[in-house]
Amino acid sequence: MGLFTKKVSVDFTKGDIVAGLVKFSVPLMIGNLLQQFYNIADTLIVGRVLGKEALAAVGSAYTIMVFLTSILLGLSMGSGAFLAIQHGRQDSESFAGGNFMSFVLIGALAAVMNGAVYLGMDGILGLLQIPREVYGDMRSYVEVVYGGIMAVFLYNYFANCLRAVGDSLTPLLFLGISALLNVGLDVLFVAVMPFGIRGAAAATVISQYVSGIGIWVYTWKRVPAFRFEKSQMRFRRKILKSILSLSVLTSLQQSIMNFGILMVQGLVNSFGTNVMAAFSAAVKIDTFAYSPVQDFGNAFSTFVAQNHGAGEGERIHAGGRKAALAVLLFCGGVSLAVAVCAPGLMRIFVEDPLVVDIGTKYLRIEGAFYCLIGFLFLFYGYFRAVEKPMVSVVLTVVSLGTRVALSYILSAIPAVGYVGIWVSIPAGWILADLAGLCCLRKMGPGQ
Repeated sequence: MGLFTKKVSVDFTKGDIVAGLVKFSVPLMIGNLLQQFYNIADTLIVGRVLGKEALAAVGSAYTIMVFLTSILLGLSMGSGAFLAIQHGRQDSESFAGGNFMSFVLIGALAAVMNGAVYLGMDGILGLLQIPREVYGDMRSYVEVVYGGIMAVFLYNYFANCLRAVGDSLTPLLFLGISALLNVGLDVLFVAVMPFGIRGAAAATVISQYVSGIGIWVYTWKRVPAFRFEKSQMRFRRKILKSILSLSVLTSLQQSIMNFGILMVQGLVNSFGTNVMAAFSAAVKIDTFAYSPVQDFGNAFSTFVAQNHGAGEGERIHAGGRKAALAVLLFCGGVSLAVAVCAPGLMRIFVEDPLVVDIGTKYLRIEGAFYCLIGFLFLFYGYFRAVEKPMVSVVLTVVSLGTRVALSYILSAIPAVGYVGIWVSIPAGWILADLAGLCCLRKMGPGQ
């Protein structure tokens, strides 16, 4: 029966592959859509109530926050991969020791990071070339929203722990509560009470702590295997080395990815408030559109990790073929829907015709190639799960390096302008996919 016997858990080493992936990934997808929903709530309410300058500020601040929290997310994902492998091997000793060391290390880093971002706030904002008319709103927003970093750590750490053993439903429940709370508080603090942009940030932070503390208490009380036994509360070099190998490189991959996006955000900001506002809204729509396939990639990673730990190479190979087909079919439908609905989706956030036109171009250019990023998420998940996280780092460098370089080159051409930033995104995806395919063939399936 394994380390866990809860009915919500999925044992990927047995049974129908597609059924297991669907059962596990659907709660992940719904959870991420809820996550995007309450990110969109900030953008929508701020854009409608406070105007396009506030919308631009929240969009840029969101990019910074995603970059900072991606470090914690990457470490949590890497720790989750380690735990999933031990779960597949049925090694309860390494599982318990890895859980303790991961929690202490990532928690300590989160605390240090939380202090550092407040000390370096002006320097961070200065790097982004924020226009004068947006700077005040943006600083007000980040002063509050940075307070949620520890909550982000708690939620993502315990969510990845539970997913490692096949429980993707419990994190969804806590995220759902958080999402509904965030929307309600957004309406209260921004549309009803005169708290302005700080109110939107406060709504996000309060909601984050509800989900973070809630899932921590639940896991501690209801899942005994995640409690810290006194005999396990020590650092063991072998386990620590394995955790760091997966976690640090996964965190590096997430950080590089989001640092590249941050550099692109600075370039977007140089084109003024209209492009900033369009990018802020379009990115929310864009992320909402492809987030299900990102979660499918994470589900595939857990599938691969458990089977890798159990030595089921052929099962991994079969699962990879089926996962790729599912991504192709899903992304094709989403790309068509976004292309048709792009103008209407933009008008949900803002009525300014110029902002709507700029955002529509973004969505139609990038949205046509969602299958490329879908395949890339599968590669990320696979290489992390087979303990080759450096390959994921390389793929991220290829993708983001291409994106950043082309963005600066193409946007400098007067006839192309900001559209060059939009074009560079799928170009990076396709090169990274080709690199991932080459690495996979060189390693051999299931390795």
